[in-house]
Amino acid sequence: MIVVPIKEGENIERALKRFKRKFERTGMIRELRSRQSFIKPSVEKRKQFLHAVYIQKLQQAEE
Repeated sequence: MIVVPIKEGENIERALKRFKRKFERTGMIRELRSRQSFIKPSVEKRKQFLHAVYIQKLQQAEE
């Protein structure tokens, strides 16, 4: 459960913004969206592989 203490005289929009930021960091929305559709393990592996290749190319270009 996310708790956002509101300080005396604090603007409600600012507190709401802090709540949204904390909620986003938990990763709940991302997990819910990923559970809406099934992704085959082979497709997921392929995506991870392509991402790893992309990261490796970025690191090599940096050197």
